[in-house]
Amino acid sequence: MPTDRPLRSLANEQASDALRAQQLRALIDAEIDAGGGWLSFCRYMELALYAPGLGYYAADDRQFGAGGDFVTAPELGGGFAAALAVQVAQLQALSAPQLIEAGAGSGRLAADLLVELEALGALPERYAILDLSGSLRQRQQATIAARVPHLLERVLWLDRLPERFDGVVIGNEVLDAMPVHLLAWRDAGVFERGVVRERAADAWTLGWAERPAAAPLRQRALAIAADSGLTPPYISEIALAAPAWLATWAGIIGRGALLLLDYGFPQHEYYHPQRATGTLMCHRRHLASDTPLLDPGSQDITAHVDFSALAEAGCGAGLSLLGYATQAAFLFNCGLTEILARAQTSNPAGWPALASAAQKLLSPAEMGELFKVIAFGRGIDARLLGFVRNERSATL
Repeated sequence: MPTDRPLRSLANEQASDALRAQQLRALIDAEIDAGGGWLSFCRYMELALYAPGLGYYAADDRQFGAGGDFVTAPELGGGFAAALAVQVAQLQALSAPQLIEAGAGSGRLAADLLVELEALGALPERYAILDLSGSLRQRQQATIAARVPHLLERVLWLDRLPERFDGVVIGNEVLDAMPVHLLAWRDAGVFERGVVRERAADAWTLGWAERPAAAPLRQRALAIAADSGLTPPYISEIALAAPAWLATWAGIIGRGALLLLDYGFPQHEYYHPQRATGTLMCHRRHLASDTPLLDPGSQDITAHVDFSALAEAGCGAGLSLLGYATQAAFLFNCGLTEILARAQTSNPAGWPALASAAQKLLSPAEMGELFKVIAFGRGIDARLLGFVRNERSATL
């Protein structure tokens, strides 16, 4: 019967998901036991998202888009890639015609950027994608092959960071999914939150437990408290992985730039009294929650980005801070208004959808203010187009 195949496929998919969930949970339980009954949340988040073949991002490619768990800016369209291409073209001209995208998701941004860069006469000689997920690599290849088959030969996938690179590195919503430490400021001191196993009825569930933070984390937490004026009780994240990742690139970039887009705040806003429970969020089927210990591997886990910590790490590692702005200011500076005006004339039928997507990209109530763009580089002397005007719209 014609309907049997989809039903069988769905049943197989569900069985596979159930088995993967069991295996991931067994791995987490084993690490909790090996740690004496306690596992740092940072390690838990790493396993839940990236455990090979089992974690949320390592297991399949169903996260992105309208039918997945969340929608990123490239999936919206709305002129995002066209505006971003303007900045990429300038940076390539100032460094080298090479491009690396870290965490390319569905491949939509790669495909759209190649289209827009070709239109600008600024195609990179090589568009490299750095992604840990084998299934996502397959989806990216399919997306690019369908959108720009004549440019597929320019694209390659990397298994590791290059030893040296001249050109442009892009990371869109990559930093927010890097593991974070979860800290609790209490009257009795600074504690790190971790994951334990708890007996509930006839099953073992995952729960929270706190222990005194190790010296490096405690010192960092006390410095944050002094700078931000936060008072106990307060729970929030400290990201070590994202600044370390950026510092690693500082040893790789010869002449070029990193362009990073994500949601977050500078430190003085990140550790605000109104955020006394932190920024940790989970995403599943377009619903947000604050339950990261529920069904590990089945939902995205993210934390907002501390852009002050990034700036400190990048500059401390020898990179120059080339710009910092809200996403709205950056896209306006890169000519999104003009791009939309041209599209209204050239594609009137598609204009309503394009305008609606652009509104989400730019609106302060949507992505315009919460999302920021930050650029680091070496050997780049020119002022970047995306940060020429309205630079004071976001301050570190």
